[in-house]
Amino acid sequence: MQKKKILVMGLPGSGKSYLCERLSKLIDATWINADQVRKDANDWDFSPEGRLRQSNRMRKLSEKAINEGKHALADFVCPTQKTRTDFKADFVIWMNTISKGRFEDTNKMFQVPEKNEVNFIVKEKNADLYKFLIADKIENYTWDDKKPTAQMLGRWQPWHTGHQKLFEEIIKKTGQVNIMVRDVKGVGDNPFDFKTVEKNIKEALKDFKNRIKITLVPNITNICYGRGVGYKIEEIVLDDETQKISATKIRKKMREEGLLN
Repeated sequence: MQKKKILVMGLPGSGKSYLCERLSKLIDATWINADQVRKDANDWDFSPEGRLRQSNRMRKLSEKAINEGKHALADFVCPTQKTRTDFKADFVIWMNTISKGRFEDTNKMFQVPEKNEVNFIVKEKNADLYKFLIADKIENYTWDDKKPTAQMLGRWQPWHTGHQKLFEEIIKKTGQVNIMVRDVKGVGDNPFDFKTVEKNIKEALKDFKNRIKITLVPNITNICYGRGVGYKIEEIVLDDETQKISATKIRKKMREEGLLN
């Protein structure tokens, strides 16, 4: 695969380094941090000329990483269209998580990138989740049964925002999730068959399509294990508002609205 020069840009304090540290491990990239580069060069000149000089340094270090067979992950503000043009990135991530940084001179000169300048926009500081979405745009991830995998077991009748938030926490554990669907159509108040549940989940998790596997399983009601089983059983506790979301209430409302028999 052709290695890429990846620019992670945005105002100071937007989360660039936090993302880069995690993303670099996921895609096997060389992480080039602008503050470290300036420190090594003993050059803390933030004039327009100094910023262009820094952009060229970052570009050359990135090209060196690519020549060594790695993706280059360049972590710096890159505040103007000129510095971004000079850097010549193959893939641009804009950390659009804050409207103002801690340095007023940088805030004044920062030019918001045009839509055609960026490949991915991060709108909130959730690097542990965004790293998977970004990685899959850079490298096409392939499901691997041998890789560590997390498991979700449920009825998903229907899949709702609480399940979505739960999934987003679980995938951070391993990077791929096996979603097991209990075969409960017609059992109690469960109207949806496997195909319907599968379709709903795939639609909700379309951004993670290569990182999920959806499987039909019996109506599992007991999970039993012996000692030294080699895996963790872990409860994921979400915020109170999410915890209160009820599929039973959702089904009742759907029936009231004529969406279910």
